[in-house]
Amino acid sequence: MKRVFDIIFSLVGLITLSPLFIIIAVIVATTSPGGVFFRGVRVGQHGNPFRIYKFRSMIKDAEGKGKWNVGDNDDRITPIGQHLKKYKS
Repeated sequence: MKRVFDIIFSLVGLITLSPLFIIIAVIVATTSPGGVFFRGVRVGQHGNPFRIYKFRSMIKDAEGKGKWNVGDNDDRITPIGQHLKKYKS
């Protein structure tokens, strides 16, 4: 029952927020070269890896061009990336 609840409300949330997601995707695509999304692997519960997708906030291939931690004045962050990082939840 909880799984059904999660799926239904996730779909409602995605549909409701899709206009905002489209606007962000267009802005990311037009303000810097590279794809719209960052795809990475994270480690989850019990050490199981999972794939994460999020809007790209840094230059293309940034993970190989700098520090591990990202500071406020990191030159790898795109202009729209500054706003995405500022308002993330």
